[in-house]
Amino acid sequence: MAAIGFAAPWILRRATCALVLARSHHRLGINKNNIIIRLSHYKVLHSFTLTHPLTSSEICHLAQAIKGEEKSATEEVKHILEMARRASSRREVLHTNFLTPPVLKESMLALEKLSDIRAVAQGGYPQAERCRISIGHPDVLTSDPDVIAALSVTGNFGFQPCSHGDFLGAILNKGIAREKLGDIILQGEKGAQIIIVPELVDFIILSLDKVGNVPVSCTKIPLISLDYEAPRTQTFKTVEASLRVDALASAGFKISRSKLVDSVSKGELRINWIPVSKNNTTLKTGDIVSVSGRGRLKIGEIRPTRKGKFEVELIRYL
Repeated sequence: MAAIGFAAPWILRRATCALVLARSHHRLGINKNNIIIRLSHYKVLHSFTLTHPLTSSEICHLAQAIKGEEKSATEEVKHILEMARRASSRREVLHTNFLTPPVLKESMLALEKLSDIRAVAQGGYPQAERCRISIGHPDVLTSDPDVIAALSVTGNFGFQPCSHGDFLGAILNKGIAREKLGDIILQGEKGAQIIIVPELVDFIILSLDKVGNVPVSCTKIPLISLDYEAPRTQTFKTVEASLRVDALASAGFKISRSKLVDSVSKGELRINWIPVSKNNTTLKTGDIVSVSGRGRLKIGEIRPTRKGKFEVELIRYL
């Protein structure tokens, strides 16, 4: 095994990406001590040992850095359109992995323009953010395919609450690629409900036994049993000299601008689910800003003031 210090992330990323890209059909697993390249769920091809254990949040960021940036949103949409052409010519139904909201939106807009294709997006429940798209000729794709499954992950979280990142990190730790997972619906002290591809249900039930330090059990549940509530929000207004993300996000998350800029430099800030590296990026109405560990913020109505500033409505997800 090769020992790699997390203090030099570019080394880790370069080595891991080289292996993943060279063996694109293999699975990548990440846990707090190792990065593992697998031939299958059970057979390990190669493992990197980290000198410093990763937290669940760092596992999530690392998985996104290694896997999520291999394809740009444009490339993903292009790939989906190629799937559509293949599905139409062969009169078959094809399914994507779970897509991020920006890719999902752009893909559906593009697919709607194709007259010989029917596209169905499913995420398990109406408000789902991450969805799979089933693509086929209208004569073949006549009903919604069964491509979504749900799991209930239960445990005693009353004394040790776990976050979305904790549940996500625990599953990625099992070698599951992020695109095989849909939304994670937190259930407070009871645990969480996980949307996943059907073929991994049995594997997760057998292998996922702990989230954070809490022992858990997993059971398959019907989609109709998903317990989802509309997110709670807090709406308020701020007056700023500009519409830069560092100005609006620092006001929305109630942190100093220097801390917000630090989050940008660490790759912790996303606009519409896409990582942003410049703190002077301009925001507009409807944009979603998220910062790791701080939650999510939506930009509401923007009005110019008489003094040349901007009154901005901010919607904070609680």
